[in-house]
Amino acid sequence: MKKFWLSLLSIIIPASAVTFEDNDTVVLLGNTVIERAQKYGYLETAINLSARKKKLKFRNLGWSGDTVFGHARSYFGPPKEGFDRLKSDLTELKPNVVIVCYGAVAAYDGQKGLPEFLAGYETLLSMIKSSASPREIVIVSPPPAESLGAPMPDMREHNKRLALYSKAVGKLAQKHKLQFADFFTTLGESKGLTDNGLHFTPEGYQTAAPKLVEALGLSLATGNQLQSEHARKLREATVAKNKLFFFRWRPANETYLRLFRKHEQGNNLKELPMFDPLIADAEKQIEALKKTTLSLK
Repeated sequence: MKKFWLSLLSIIIPASAVTFEDNDTVVLLGNTVIERAQKYGYLETAINLSARKKKLKFRNLGWSGDTVFGHARSYFGPPKEGFDRLKSDLTELKPNVVIVCYGAVAAYDGQKGLPEFLAGYETLLSMIKSSASPREIVIVSPPPAESLGAPMPDMREHNKRLALYSKAVGKLAQKHKLQFADFFTTLGESKGLTDNGLHFTPEGYQTAAPKLVEALGLSLATGNQLQSEHARKLREATVAKNKLFFFRWRPANETYLRLFRKHEQGNNLKELPMFDPLIADAEKQIEALKKTTLSLK
């Protein structure tokens, strides 16, 4: 029994805490749990505060329904277009740290889908390294599903699949000597996180945020730091910045700007870089609010 627990701990506990350096660009990459995080700001705010005085810049590249193959990111071209788009985004952003969370979608395929998923993850990791050369890549396991009772489905069987995929990505991180954050185990059987068993509510993100920090081997200054009024203002500023970056990165009328209708309004493409100074100003506000929040005991 003792050997069992020691082997389990070697998988679920990161070898060391994720390290940030001043002026790091941190990319959050994954599917729905990452994309929706930008709407509420809890995850980013918690990670930012856990870095203490180090100045960080976050870019959320989450895409709902995405997998390690990037197919969801494709617009009107072949599925591979989505992966190429992600490669281009990472090349442009040149992140120092990439936090990757995949497996929630793939887990529906169970044991039979695991080899293809892991092969795709290997390809994704190689692409991240070649296109962005980040100092650190962190693999985060998918969070658990939640059984809400009838008429919602019982998620116990799906959690077995998620546990399988979480363990697999943990071993993948070990193989590549990457940091691993076991979000699945850290969240455990937390209740009241989702509205449908899968997708976090705002309150769910609020509960999950310090758990993710813990899984990353980090900590907040105090247990209730995210509850303070100053942290609320910091989180709201983070959400506002995320909106600006989203409009810059994923403009609503991309077919008019870059694709098959660009002959109609393609001249407006030049306006996208105009978001950059707005984002920079928003990040100055975030840094000021972060300093204020950290100064409170």
